[in-house]
Amino acid sequence: MQHVAIDLGSMESQICVRSAAGEILQERKLPSPRLKQFFKQQPKSRVIVESCAEAFAVADMALEQQHEVRVVPATLVRSLGVGARGIKTDRRDAQILSEVSCRIDLPSVHVPSDLARQRRMMCTMREQLVASRTALINSVRGWARTQLKRIRSGHVCSFVERVRTAALNDSGGLPSFVERTLNCIDTLNEQIALADDELRELAQEDSTCQRLMTVPGVGPVTSIRFVSALDEVGRFRSAHAVQAFLGLTPGEHSSSQRQQRTGITKAGPPSVRRALVQVAWNVRRLCPHDPISQWATEIEHRRGKHVATVAVARKLAGILYAMWRDGTIYEPRHESRRVAT
Repeated sequence: MQHVAIDLGSMESQICVRSAAGEILQERKLPSPRLKQFFKQQPKSRVIVESCAEAFAVADMALEQQHEVRVVPATLVRSLGVGARGIKTDRRDAQILSEVSCRIDLPSVHVPSDLARQRRMMCTMREQLVASRTALINSVRGWARTQLKRIRSGHVCSFVERVRTAALNDSGGLPSFVERTLNCIDTLNEQIALADDELRELAQEDSTCQRLMTVPGVGPVTSIRFVSALDEVGRFRSAHAVQAFLGLTPGEHSSSQRQQRTGITKAGPPSVRRALVQVAWNVRRLCPHDPISQWATEIEHRRGKHVATVAVARKLAGILYAMWRDGTIYEPRHESRRVAT
């Protein structure tokens, strides 16, 4: 089997093809959109690419032609020799990856399905809209403080109306630059509402998301985020593996006789971790009699509120995984019944 290493670029990609014995058979640059045609012309090969924005689209092209694919983590390639001794070129990077592939079976990150990638991007772009709205709201609040204006508290969707109401009490009204910012916030409110409707409809059509949303505090965004991050529930052997994948398990920094446990590793997708932590806060605030909340209260007495909330997020990750794996819905007293039997 030959080994095809590709140093990907948005416009052009560098290709290095080696035989199973390690001999370079071909080196060339090729426009990235033409890689699909290139894969059609090659015998069954192992295709090696570094993880980047274009990697999964190229992986799909190679898999479609029955090639083996290895998407090597970007954190690993430097240890393989990429960029060693301060020398880094596209040609050299492709040569190193193909040479290493001839010697060992390189590890690969999971190649998510096209549906999972689309769902992730939908959630990511919604988050960018929300972040933009937050930044604009904060800028208007900053202006209001310089003018000694007080804006009534309320829901974010009514912020523009509350600012304009406050301006009615001032003979000077609103400056044009503030009015432009408020118009942008209005537009963002409309677009965020459309994004929420789209995600809600998508979650309603997905039976897995529907089951996950039976957990208190889990809504369409969190369920879609979780499902798209895991993509295939069967690739995780246990709930602990999912918790570790999401970076919700404690780290360790031990050496020799010294043993030290650290905070959570924060590995994996930060957006899913943030969503689960937010769900944990909501569960503790809105469902104080839920067994999870009562369990968290016991931890809070020993370790504090923030540690307890992260512990809830970790437990929720395991619960969501188990519900998806077993095809069940949330049962608050499931654990107590299991212990009793």
